[in-house]
Amino acid sequence: MSADAGTETDNARHSKTAYDHLWMHFTRMASYENAPVPTIVRGEGAYIYDDQGKRYLDGLAGLFVVQAGHGRAELAEAARKQAQELAFFPVWSYAHPKAIELAERLAHYAPGDLNKVFFTTGGGEAVETAWKLAKQYHKLTGNHTKYKVISRAVAYHGTPQGALSITGLPALKAPYEPLVPGAHKVPNTNIYRAPLHGDDPDAFGRWAADQIEQEILFEGPETVAAVFLEPVQNAGGCFPPPPGYFQRVREICDQYGVLLVSDEVICAFGRLGTMFGCDKFGYVPDIITCAKGMTSGYSPIGAAIVSDRIAEPFYKADNTFLHGYTFGGHPVSAAVALANLDIFEREGLNQHVLDNESAFHSTLSRLNDLPIVGDVRGNGFFYGIELVKDKATKESFTDEECERLLYGFVSKKLYENGLYCRADDRGDPVIQLSPPLIADQATFDEIEQIVRSVLTEAWQKI
Repeated sequence: MSADAGTETDNARHSKTAYDHLWMHFTRMASYENAPVPTIVRGEGAYIYDDQGKRYLDGLAGLFVVQAGHGRAELAEAARKQAQELAFFPVWSYAHPKAIELAERLAHYAPGDLNKVFFTTGGGEAVETAWKLAKQYHKLTGNHTKYKVISRAVAYHGTPQGALSITGLPALKAPYEPLVPGAHKVPNTNIYRAPLHGDDPDAFGRWAADQIEQEILFEGPETVAAVFLEPVQNAGGCFPPPPGYFQRVREICDQYGVLLVSDEVICAFGRLGTMFGCDKFGYVPDIITCAKGMTSGYSPIGAAIVSDRIAEPFYKADNTFLHGYTFGGHPVSAAVALANLDIFEREGLNQHVLDNESAFHSTLSRLNDLPIVGDVRGNGFFYGIELVKDKATKESFTDEECERLLYGFVSKKLYENGLYCRADDRGDPVIQLSPPLIADQATFDEIEQIVRSVLTEAWQKI
């Protein structure tokens, strides 16, 4: 048997084992019963490599995560060194140096008086933490009936029961209902499909923000604890906020005693060119939830960063936030996060995004000449391309057409052509692009060329 034949046999066995034992997330497992499981074995810079040795451009930074790029030896070394010194200790009534240092650093980066850091192991847990914290905060301050939350249609906020309730994607929620009560939805900021003021961003921003006030009033201000919003909404395809939107939301929250939670699991740590997305759009929330890019994915960690005002009642007498995670603030993850943030500062990753975001946008905007492309939108290194059946009327595809177009062709073809990204129909059909923050014009051109080729072919198959 040749070496190549032996490798092929090993890969086939590996794929079969993956199908038999590895329950992949958000995956139609039946689709791999008689098909190989794509298996990624290595990463370097903005690229990943599969078990066949084929190279792909990582157009999604893993899952909006690998900010500093793949293969950073110093991050691996930070993990090794910390594991050797102190591999684990919880932050349940105790501290360890790396959790202390990372909390201080995040507080330094965060806007306003957001100085208290509650560590989790991921983004969904950070959202779960923020809702529980908001409810207990209101109880401690005498507002015992404030428990409801408001979020936006189509928005994704995580998979735990509370975070899933906040999520605005009915299809993801239906299998698990009934969920946590009290989660209510308002329109999102997709101006491409705005029901009103689609030709006036300022008016649309005011209208969209005012829907939050209307929902607060409808439910009763005395019952609403918090509003959860992403700086740029992910699900649905990268909806940036219209002008003045967050300033108006901040006013509304202050008026009715409602906490503003900025869910930055994706948008924090350079995705938009700032350490936190709220910085990009000029607002100060009461809580920031974050995760993903804090370590560039080299080790799992998340956090809820809380303002001093909201934390204050928890620091009095015998009051306790009765909440925690075994691995929250894990020493190894905290050490990797600190090393990752050192890279941000040393290499100026945020400024690199700010310097190149217009080039990324203009490169992707070339795709507007294709009849299947309806809209190119986003911010920083975070963009969505919405696909349409009719450019003039903005007519979208039916569910059956999306199944055939996105899952049956576009998603597979992009990958076959060397681009790992997301073709998604949570909302209207979109291709999402979120490369590592080290990406440059050559990266943008490669993305555009592959997407152009695939979409041109897809249009011919409609």
